[in-house]
Amino acid sequence: MGLYKAAPAQTHVLCVDEMGPVSAKTYFSRRWSAGVPRVTPDYGRRGYVWVFGAFEPSTGLALTHCASQRNSANFVGLLDQVEQQWPDGDIILIMDNLSIHKAMAVRLWALVHKRVRFLFQPTYAPWLNLIEPWWKTLRSLALKGRRFETPTEVETAIYAGTVFWNQQRHPYVWRKVA
Repeated sequence: MGLYKAAPAQTHVLCVDEMGPVSAKTYFSRRWSAGVPRVTPDYGRRGYVWVFGAFEPSTGLALTHCASQRNSANFVGLLDQVEQQWPDGDIILIMDNLSIHKAMAVRLWALVHKRVRFLFQPTYAPWLNLIEPWWKTLRSLALKGRRFETPTEVETAIYAGTVFWNQQRHPYVWRKVA
């Protein structure tokens, strides 16, 4: 947790991960749980999107990138956006050991972008990546209580939820005892 709270000078520490697949379907909210829901549940057979994200715990700034597949090319797209969003200083990306994070395209990208370093978290320790609790917040902001007919509507909601979060953002407060 020391890296999150006391990053080296001129360094951004970002948590990176993927959420999904997020289906175009109805996402129930708590207000529907009282009694019988007034909507018929559907099962999201209208398409889905993957959400790639980066979250800086020290500032609360978040970045999302939606794609139709979870692959190394779309992950490199997120990395390009990360470098544009944080143009100054070094960047440390904390991520899990998913195969697309270690793909050849990602390794070649890392060779070209010297100011970006990867820090892989231990296997089976997802709670160490602080983007995980932020995904829950994003789901509440963007999806909960809404019905989506197309993957494009889901993407629009995800981006709108991210913009709303960034307008209200605050540093992440670690609530668990380390």
